[in-house]
Amino acid sequence: MSEATGFSIKEAAIQSALSEDTIRYYEKIGLLPQPDRKNNRHRIYHSEDLAVMKLITCLKKTGMSLDEMKPFLGLTAESNLIEHPDLQVKLNQHKENIQHQINSLQMILDVIDSKLSSGNMLPEACVLADPTKKLPQVRSIG
Repeated sequence: MSEATGFSIKEAAIQSALSEDTIRYYEKIGLLPQPDRKNNRHRIYHSEDLAVMKLITCLKKTGMSLDEMKPFLGLTAESNLIEHPDLQVKLNQHKENIQHQINSLQMILDVIDSKLSSGNMLPEACVLADPTKKLPQVRSIG
């Protein structure tokens, strides 16, 4: 199908790196708008829809949750983040959270490197974090 007439869900999935099921799910939860439909009720997507799908894919790679990314999806290609200070704050907070995770992981690597170089496995020499800082909780699956 050509861009002038739109894209099928299969073509949209290929171009956005999302599965067809994921696209349907994002529509169901309101992350993506309901698509236009052909006379046979098949979904039809346009370039603007693909741009939103690609933005979702990009934000997912940053570790942003679906709820956190919702406010960003209303921006257009012409939007300037500078004109949306509330979104700038949200993006900066997300960046700070990621930096904290990186710092926490670096502390873990430092402990492992110390254990490997010294051969000392005593727990007293295992300091992972500044006691004044709280490490992020790890969610268990199960």
